[in-house]
Amino acid sequence: MSAILERSFKVMEHLALHPEGRPLSAVAADLAMPLSATHRLLTELIRCGYVRQDQSHGDYMLTIKMVSLGLSFLSNSGIVDVAQPLLDALAAQSGELVRLAVVDGDELTFVAKAQGARTGLRYDPDMGLSVNLSCSSAGHAWLSTMTDEQALELVARQGFGNPKDFGPRAPTTVKALLAYLRAARKRGFSMINEVFAPAMTAMAAPVRANNGAVIGVITIAGPLVRLSEERMLALGPVLLATADDLARASGASALFKRRA
Repeated sequence: MSAILERSFKVMEHLALHPEGRPLSAVAADLAMPLSATHRLLTELIRCGYVRQDQSHGDYMLTIKMVSLGLSFLSNSGIVDVAQPLLDALAAQSGELVRLAVVDGDELTFVAKAQGARTGLRYDPDMGLSVNLSCSSAGHAWLSTMTDEQALELVARQGFGNPKDFGPRAPTTVKALLAYLRAARKRGFSMINEVFAPAMTAMAAPVRANNGAVIGVITIAGPLVRLSEERMLALGPVLLATADDLARASGASALFKRRA
């Protein structure tokens, strides 16, 4: 049963990367699963309402049911009600994209955002994704709250990001990563320049519960032409104040309470 569950989740995770759908043979090949077993899993997922098959091409794709579950969970947790007004205010003041990531075990996952840019280039990466810890401002902010040993253990499990997939300044060594973390500890927030993506910058601050546990991270991200190092340093106090406000309001969210 555990093997079936694991394969089922792998199929859904794979289909989530292909919203246009994937043929049976491609799903089986990509996941190194037998064709017959893949077909049985997809048939069962269709029966449960998580997958549908396009009648014209025969490709398999996720339904909206999984998205609905996630949105219902966030809604019922109270996290959006608590965080959104604060994210909106920070986005308006910074004029850039503001996001909230929640600590979930050994991972950070973005769950809410507010877009402050009204004209020009608008930076808006995908939501709901697990954060790469070594190549993101959110990851650096969270890791900076740990000892070097604890931080490196988490990064070792996830692996360093490849600069081909991120920015030209993405750290690929322990020494380079620790330099970012130590700078973040000194400032109280992280700053990156062309680390997550070329020509993009970002900054982030941890959100701590009353007991000191880190329950999330708030980020500001935008194009380098607008969000320069000087601009990020100027926004630092505002970012930290928003993180403090969210920490004080976190008791109203069941999701935050469980992570405290």
